[in-house]
Amino acid sequence: MPPAKKRARTYDPAKTRTAVSAQFRAVRTAVAGLTPEQLALPTRLGEWTVRELVAHIGMAVTAVHRALDLPEPARQDAVLLDWPFATVASAPAIDDFTRDVVERHPDLDAYLAGIERSLPELLDAHPAGRLLQTNAGALPLADYLVTRTVELTVHTDDLNAAVPGLDVPFDRQALAAATRLLADALAAKAPGSATEVRVPPYAVVQCVEGPRHTRGTPPNVVETDPLTWLRLATGRLTWGEARAEAKVSASGERADLGALLPLMS
Repeated sequence: MPPAKKRARTYDPAKTRTAVSAQFRAVRTAVAGLTPEQLALPTRLGEWTVRELVAHIGMAVTAVHRALDLPEPARQDAVLLDWPFATVASAPAIDDFTRDVVERHPDLDAYLAGIERSLPELLDAHPAGRLLQTNAGALPLADYLVTRTVELTVHTDDLNAAVPGLDVPFDRQALAAATRLLADALAAKAPGSATEVRVPPYAVVQCVEGPRHTRGTPPNVVETDPLTWLRLATGRLTWGEARAEAKVSASGERADLGALLPLMS
């Protein structure tokens, strides 16, 4: 008898919306006081400075605005788990767009303030099921907002790494949604039940082909914290580095995820 197909995880649209708004507000508040010298600091994102990174965070949210300005697709032709694997193809265009935003919006605080004002009005005007054309295909607005939690939490971590002492807080619901989406993406990339990946307190998934366990502790277990998981999934941290720094524990012959990571890069 074939194994039962895993059910797709669902997200509460109201909680997702609140999480996106809260994480964006936390970023906007933190970067409002950055000096020109801080905005010129390098980041771990290639040639981007903090200024480009902040502009990109705004751009990641206004992707909702741009998608809603387009005609609604006739039908949904993608699912939420397609999104993590579709982003790499858009990297050159994203870089160009980000640099254009920097040129057009020298006052980043005003730029972010405008986004914070407009986003609630925009979301009030459209139902959660409204289809959007995204880089992954046609997705409901509610699902696309889940992808924004990944953008916001990952880039919040990038900001904190770039600016000593900035310490932008993470909204718990935004971090939870981002962690779960990328954990589910791993399970989609390597389907199976031989390995259990735990990211407490937000996610547990089973993945990797091999013998199934039926009770008790599985023979292959990986465990890490949410921020380490986001860094691994997005290429900010390699599997070898995480193991060497004791950021992740792994036991069992099928617990090495190095060949499966990153999921996004």
